Amino acid sequence: MIADQKVVSLNFTVKDSEEQIIDSSEGGAPLVYLHGQKNIIPGLEAALEGKAIGDEFDVTIEPAEGYGDYNEEILQVMPKEAFQGVETIEPGMVFTAQTQKGPVQLAVTKIEGEEVTVDPNHPLAGKTLNFTGSVIEVRDATEEELAHGHVHGEGGHQH
Repeated sequence: MIADQKVVSLNFTVKDSEEQIIDSSEGGAPLVYLHGQKNIIPGLEAALEGKAIGDEFDVTIEPAEGYGDYNEEILQVMPKEAFQGVETIEPGMVFTAQTQKGPVQLAVTKIEGEEVTVDPNHPLAGKTLNFTGSVIEVRDATEEELAHGHVHGEGGHQH
């Protein structure tokens, strides 16, 4: 049964509110994560609590329990010169910036003259997500996985 400190393997599909597939394990490896360590979004983790091998799920996650609300106030305008070594900058390009809180993805949304507007919101911020799938495996986490806070080995993090 899914509970804290269990390693969980899932087959899943996630769609947005327009029924567009955002991600799926179909045709690939299942999602493998350590339950209770905030390795997946809170709403999905809560919905999976107590499920067992073979159980199916169909759950709608609102932004507050997913990737958060979209925050227009955190858009930033940067000079083009901040993108050293990049010849052409176009809307839709994504860069990774190192911050005090770790790496952050910045999506270019607008270019005006020498100013580039970037959006640090998660690409799924503000979106309602619909997850469907099934539980494939539930096992006890190893001591090393518990110490590191994530899954090791097949389907998990490799060191």
